[in-house]
Amino acid sequence: MTGTLYLIPNHLGLSDNSPADALAHIIPSQVRQITSQLDYFVAENAKTARAFLKLIGIEHPLARPLQEITISELNVNTPAQALAGLLAPLLAGRDAGLVSEAGVPAVADPGADLVRLAHQHGIKVRPLVGPSSILLAVMASGLNGQSFAFNGYLPTDATLRAKRIKELESRSRHEKQTQLFIETPYRNAAMLEALVAQCAPSTLICVATDLSLDTESVQTWNGGQWKKQLAAGKAPDFHKKPTVFLLLGQ
Repeated sequence: MTGTLYLIPNHLGLSDNSPADALAHIIPSQVRQITSQLDYFVAENAKTARAFLKLIGIEHPLARPLQEITISELNVNTPAQALAGLLAPLLAGRDAGLVSEAGVPAVADPGADLVRLAHQHGIKVRPLVGPSSILLAVMASGLNGQSFAFNGYLPTDATLRAKRIKELESRSRHEKQTQLFIETPYRNAAMLEALVAQCAPSTLICVATDLSLDTESVQTWNGGQWKKQLAAGKAPDFHKKPTVFLLLGQ
């Protein structure tokens, strides 16, 4: 029998004061229990994954000692031919956990390729419940949750970014579909300024920052209202903070 590939959600960020308590609040106990019993993981970064597993161990005294846990890396630099090797332990009957750097694995995450290959080999895949910044942002935005699309990162070039924003706004308006995207945190201000400059005053724009953290902030205004907010110096507190942007043309 082959092992099971568990898709393990990670937190989106933790309070510095009591990380263990914060983890218990964000990650369900069943997920922590399953994770604590595994000894083979695939993650984007072994160091940060090990820090996450250490927190799991704090919550579950029966967790495997960290030195007994194997963590293989899967990231944007992993060649496609290496995926088979990552699945080899599962084909030998060993259970494994796929962990994302933040949020749920295989969504806007290189782990999707491993999951697809697991299906091709008849390996059971079990997704576990946890925080997703994409879904949390849609939930809190007040925009259309019946139809939405995640677009990853927009171009960094100002001209190409402006063109892409116009395309997404047009699609959003015609299909009544919420459009989501993210930006490198230190460029959040430039992204919001570009949205306000390119979108119609009636287009709804949501800025969702530090989702699930104590510093969480979600603000939805139309383009005209955002323009007044920025002119008054009332930009969101989102510098260098993970942020999801959403728009819906009206």
